[in-house]
Amino acid sequence: MRYNIGKFSIIATTSALIMSGMGAVGVAQAQPVQSTSLYAPSALVLSVGKSNGAAVTVQRAVTLSCAPRPSGTHPSPTAACADLLAVDGEFTQLTTPPQRSCTREWDPVVINANGVWQGRNVSWSATFGNACEMQASLTEGSVFGF
Repeated sequence: MRYNIGKFSIIATTSALIMSGMGAVGVAQAQPVQSTSLYAPSALVLSVGKSNGAAVTVQRAVTLSCAPRPSGTHPSPTAACADLLAVDGEFTQLTTPPQRSCTREWDPVVINANGVWQGRNVSWSATFGNACEMQASLTEGSVFGF
């Protein structure tokens, strides 16, 4: 019996220490999630599609991320990011009046840019009468050159 009392006292002491330790442990406070990057996020999905009235059928689409370094599925992300930096992400400045003659065929092409550019939400699109007009309007840039 003497050995059992010793075992019970060890168990009781251990239990008391564990329970007192549990009481001392507090609940961890969750910190708000903040970006640890030095760069504002810039991640875009660029697409080219055919317009059928109100609907657009996407033919090609790529991703483009410019910070901290150019990347994504875009064929030339470095040049595309440089073009966007030159116009401060204003997609309307990427298009110019067509620099060459195109047929008057009506086969509308729609280009879209959706995502985030330097921390700002972006949702932009432009419609061209046909693929020739689109290429003629975007001759200077590589953003939609895919």
